[in-house]
Amino acid sequence: MTARDLRRDALHNQQELLRAATRAFHRDGLSIPMASIAAEAGVGIGTLYRHFPTRDELLSHLMHRSFEQVLVNLQVAECEGRNAAERLELFIHSVIDQRSDLVLPLRAGPPVTNTETADLRNRIHEGVQRIIDEGIADMTLRPDTTHDDIVAFGALVTQPRPADPDWISICRRLVTIYLRGIRLVP
Repeated sequence: MTARDLRRDALHNQQELLRAATRAFHRDGLSIPMASIAAEAGVGIGTLYRHFPTRDELLSHLMHRSFEQVLVNLQVAECEGRNAAERLELFIHSVIDQRSDLVLPLRAGPPVTNTETADLRNRIHEGVQRIIDEGIADMTLRPDTTHDDIVAFGALVTQPRPADPDWISICRRLVTIYLRGIRLVP
């Protein structure tokens, strides 16, 4: 094996570990044994600890990666939406679509302790508030709407529910109803 093959193999193992850990945390909670995560990923426990020496480091990595994706979703929504309500709708729908890949504090994840991850979270909150402020200014959103409202609602409708095939359609309907509630105009 060449050094390049080893690097490719290590990257593959890390990606499998992240996918397995995300599934395991969603399914079994944060206290699932690390050995179970390694087994689900098809690697040895040593490989898991080489990539993530502690559970906290694994969770921190998953949360950081999740916040990065949510920020990308927000940036896309800001560019594609015609108005504030549509931007919020696009943003929430994108998070619903990726719900099974995200490990976030409001969805049974641990609190954010990493400075860079906290910065990502703050950028998301600021971006959501920026959209809300635009909607308040053009009088299309209720003036009492805050980013906390959107974040809390988003956390509710993005819960992974693999055994419920109707969950996505239910969530999309709830988003429509919710956004009607914060709009000032139909």
